[in-house]
Amino acid sequence: MVKSQNILVTGGAGFIGSHLCERLHKDGHNVISLDNYFTGSIDNHVDGVRYIVAPTYDIHYAPIHPLPDIVYHLGEYSRVEQSFNDVRIVHEYNTKGTIEVLEYVREVGAKLVYSGSSTKFSDNGADASPYAFSKAKNTELVMNYGKWYDMPYAITYFYNAYGGREIKEGKYATLIALFKDKIKKGEKLTVVSPGTQKRNFTHIDDIIDALVLIGEKGEGDGYGIGSNESYSVLEVAKMLKGEIEMLPERKGNRMTGDVITDKTKELGWKPSHTLKEYINVLT
Repeated sequence: MVKSQNILVTGGAGFIGSHLCERLHKDGHNVISLDNYFTGSIDNHVDGVRYIVAPTYDIHYAPIHPLPDIVYHLGEYSRVEQSFNDVRIVHEYNTKGTIEVLEYVREVGAKLVYSGSSTKFSDNGADASPYAFSKAKNTELVMNYGKWYDMPYAITYFYNAYGGREIKEGKYATLIALFKDKIKKGEKLTVVSPGTQKRNFTHIDDIIDALVLIGEKGEGDGYGIGSNESYSVLEVAKMLKGEIEMLPERKGNRMTGDVITDKTKELGWKPSHTLKEYINVLT
């Protein structure tokens, strides 16, 4: 049993952040969320968690008490293709925001768990989109803070999370939630060409199990959190048995990417959910 700690989660009202807050609170920790509600929602609030409404670049002015032992920094912009239209937002949330979070973590003496981006392992590289570029640079910065200031940190990489509380509508919707919503409405499933781009869809419960372990035991870079199985976007659409509409190709859309999970598995983690099981329940 891990002793109770004070834990700050940036992006704690979002999809992954809210599940993490819920789990940490259930485990007996004192949990505070810092979120600007760009994609987060009050519908994701968890009883017993304290919520502060503020952007990460204002973290030094936020009433965070008591000071955290661990900071999970999930509160960044996180859409690949849409980032071409949101360059200023990407800079504000990912560049400006994260340097302030790093300075805060250094000043209070906390451990940082940073959510990097698996796009840096993809076939089209870390500079293929404004989002991917910002995340790759932030990953380097986190490692440098660890070296410059002896700051404890662990860097994680998510692979296509799905499950409860996903964003299902609008330009920031996630794929599985978007497809689920279209099936419910009787609409066509829109697949960006060529449709053969592979993704390792990972259930939210598996991601949270890994994040908790990484917070407790992780040190350094390389903690991938991904399912062992990969499916193309077209395969997922066919599994859901909906009518498919192909869309033109888009910039920044990666075709493949390495799944780096060895260090996470060494902590005792392994995925226990599959996308097929999840879809079978839906259909």
